[in-house]
Amino acid sequence: MTAQPTNTPADDAPYWDATLETQTRADWDAMKLGLLKTHLQHAYRGSPHYRASFDAAGVHPSQVSSLDDVRRFPFMDKQALRDRQLAVPPLGDLVAVPERDIVYLSASSGSTGVPTASPFTARDFDDWIDYEARQFWSSGLRPADRYCHSLNFSLFIGGPCVLGAQKLGALSIHAGTLPSERLLLILRQFQATAIWTTPSYAWALGETAVAEGIDPRRDLAVRRIFVAGEPGGSIPETRARIEDLWGASVYDYYGLSDIFGSCAGMCEQKDGLHWAEDHILVEVLDPATLGPVAEGERGELVLTTLRKSARPMIRFRTGDIVSFTSAPCHCGRTSIRMRGVHGRLDDMLIIKGVNIFPSDVEALVRGDDRHSGEYRLVVDRFGHLDQLTVELERAHGSSEPDDDLAERFVRRLKALTGVSARVAVLPAGSLPRATHKAKRVDDRRASLWT
Repeated sequence: MTAQPTNTPADDAPYWDATLETQTRADWDAMKLGLLKTHLQHAYRGSPHYRASFDAAGVHPSQVSSLDDVRRFPFMDKQALRDRQLAVPPLGDLVAVPERDIVYLSASSGSTGVPTASPFTARDFDDWIDYEARQFWSSGLRPADRYCHSLNFSLFIGGPCVLGAQKLGALSIHAGTLPSERLLLILRQFQATAIWTTPSYAWALGETAVAEGIDPRRDLAVRRIFVAGEPGGSIPETRARIEDLWGASVYDYYGLSDIFGSCAGMCEQKDGLHWAEDHILVEVLDPATLGPVAEGERGELVLTTLRKSARPMIRFRTGDIVSFTSAPCHCGRTSIRMRGVHGRLDDMLIIKGVNIFPSDVEALVRGDDRHSGEYRLVVDRFGHLDQLTVELERAHGSSEPDDDLAERFVRRLKALTGVSARVAVLPAGSLPRATHKAKRVDDRRASLWT
């Protein structure tokens, strides 16, 4: 597993791999089709589960002649993945290579607390790290940067992404998850120019800095912040608030443990997240009909790996609600771009028949500097009716009456989403700050039925 700088472009080169990143859409599709055919054959030959699953569905890899043919194959989801791992321990029967070929393992835990493994061969790992370097490069990271990796290293798929920064030649600080005061000390001592964390923690860390008498804009050298794990990085209002606090550019990334670390990210144009199309085939489907939605419309993200040999993932339902565009980006890259994650199926609230995601509320909260930027959604049921309460903090130093703040927010939320809600205005600093992913929804309806 090497992650040393090799064939690194010149610092002023706009692309990590210009030929790949700027090829035509027809070339992208031809590449993906060739990879898909090979990958499905590999899954069928090597994985007992996929062989049985494909046979039961009456499909065979040899029948694939277009990218649309992937829709003939059965889905996979997190629960089925976990069930297969428990049925055939320790790695499950989706694995398509001998265990001796597996050199790295990440894991994530779900509602059962059972870690779900994500195995890699040496080639899988090197492919992943090369992509991380490509993504970092597209976001402006260069060998002259001092990069601080502030993600969890304990089995977390985001940990090794730091090797992508090392591969492109940046001085890399493996900070991990440290107390905020200690992390600020490291950022200040080594004058790190870039950092990766979650949007919530980027905001909380900046607030901690200010409370410690540190001005992030003046006293720290951070000029690029990579964020992932929450929708906030693709919400313009949230991104603007973090950028103003730090005096740095914020770039949203997306990844999931079941594939590999970050597999989509913003270039310097920050107009959507470029997708790793040479590694993963994307579908965006209507969760109700499981048919494809039109380009630009919201749907569930369904992913098929194209290269990962240790454990292929065929039509994996992520539960993330996204939208995509294939329109050309001003950066010159031609890969499809994700317009961020609008929410998760399991985070979607239905209030009196109207769907609403936390990200819809966040755009309003972070777009008004009379609010601190922190919020929480509380859902109760009174009789047979659901009631949404938005708890939001006033900004430090704000003296506007609670009723005025609440009334204005209620009007704006109703206009944006069609949802009527109560608003509880809290003093600044009342809500808990997240060091990883923020918990934005407190749904108390379940307790009514227990």
